[in-house]
Amino acid sequence: MIKTLRLAQLTRIARSLSIPHRAAASTFAPSFQLSTIPRAVPVPNAIASESPAPHSLALVSTHKASIHDAVKQLAANSAQNEPFFLLDVGDVYRKHEAWTAALPRVEPFYAVKCNSDPLVLQSLASLGTGFDCASLVEMRTMLNYGVDAKKLIYAHPCKPPSHIRFAQEQGVELMTFDNEDEVMKIKSIYPEAKLVLRVHTDDSKAVCKLGKKFGAAPSEVSDVLKKAASLDMNVVGVSFHVGSGCFDASAFTEAIAVAREVFDEGARQGYRFSLLDVGGGFPGDASAPVGFHQIAPVLNQALDQYFPASMGVRFIAEPGRYYVASAGTLAVNIVSKRKLKAEKAGEAPTFFYYVNDGTYGTLNNVMYDHAEPAASPLHEQEGPTFSSTLWGPTCDSMDCITRTAMLPEMNIGDWITFRNSGAYTIAAGCTFNGFPRPKMVYTFSTPAGFDAAALPASFPLAPSHLEP
Repeated sequence: MIKTLRLAQLTRIARSLSIPHRAAASTFAPSFQLSTIPRAVPVPNAIASESPAPHSLALVSTHKASIHDAVKQLAANSAQNEPFFLLDVGDVYRKHEAWTAALPRVEPFYAVKCNSDPLVLQSLASLGTGFDCASLVEMRTMLNYGVDAKKLIYAHPCKPPSHIRFAQEQGVELMTFDNEDEVMKIKSIYPEAKLVLRVHTDDSKAVCKLGKKFGAAPSEVSDVLKKAASLDMNVVGVSFHVGSGCFDASAFTEAIAVAREVFDEGARQGYRFSLLDVGGGFPGDASAPVGFHQIAPVLNQALDQYFPASMGVRFIAEPGRYYVASAGTLAVNIVSKRKLKAEKAGEAPTFFYYVNDGTYGTLNNVMYDHAEPAASPLHEQEGPTFSSTLWGPTCDSMDCITRTAMLPEMNIGDWITFRNSGAYTIAAGCTFNGFPRPKMVYTFSTPAGFDAAALPASFPLAPSHLEP
């Protein structure tokens, strides 16, 4: 059963899902479709809402089934073959468990920018993570969810003055900077802020290189700290970022060595730093060139070597894609097809497939995150495969998802999936040409032996919501 909920009803449901009233009012539309799913009410083992509205809360069960089976079920129940995005909150939960086991000394501050879906943020808040916020809106969102201001870091080295004022008003003390002008600006607005110096480290071993834009060079560190000291600003630590999508674990060792040099320079100028922010760069899916399980021991060893426990330094990190990359699966439908004849006799034809989400929508990571999405037919087909190009739905010829897919011959109405699509996808999509964002659908997958009692009482989506 589906019904439209107005604000008062939404607030009651939000409370049952541990979403604060302010968040309910600001995060969701005043009117949207939601299946009746208070915690005590079971959710049917089927798609819960056919509304294409991005603010619908649709659930699908993975009880005794795989994520792939759930996607098939959703596709089979889709009346209009509209694209949808399945987000597995259970995967996010297990990532947190793996983090705390592998990096017990490093507090995760989730990078909100990576995937700001309300259930992702609420899930991580209930698990006690901190949050890396890059703007006023991101800070306000997390504060509205009841997160303590001390669990936020305003991790943007170059901030609008109005955003700094907001941080001051809300008590968000930690913030990064990387140059003298920035520290002077902060001094004029928020003199009691606790500053973290972002330093440039080698990010050549990452997919997305952030050092082009941010980070004090080693030759600048001394002057920047002198300026901060002359203004009586409280610099409490150092941060770095090895680049998003790091593919060499040794990058963390090299960066931590640089950070220790900055700690020592700070001591020479009268500071006693107490915080090291090791940034992001942690991979989030099994296809990454280097896995989290390879980075974690290297990071632990480097921290022990350069920052022994006797120093009393607090360690935080800013994982984004680590938490959400493997939690997202996008399903798109083929709306048009074009067969291109081979140029030479005996050669196989190639195919163009036009699908209903693309690089202006969820797969904007092709343009902005250097992604190479792997397309897979939802239903396996035997027989030969052909060189295939996948086009998004807009009129723009730049809306090309991939030119290198090898797929069996497919037909209009067939489904294609993109796994590992949880990071830097839905956060940046738009509705260019009037094509809506895909409908969000949620699940909580439970591997064998999972103990639901381990979930915090405030966790917003539990397996009990999904049991048939």
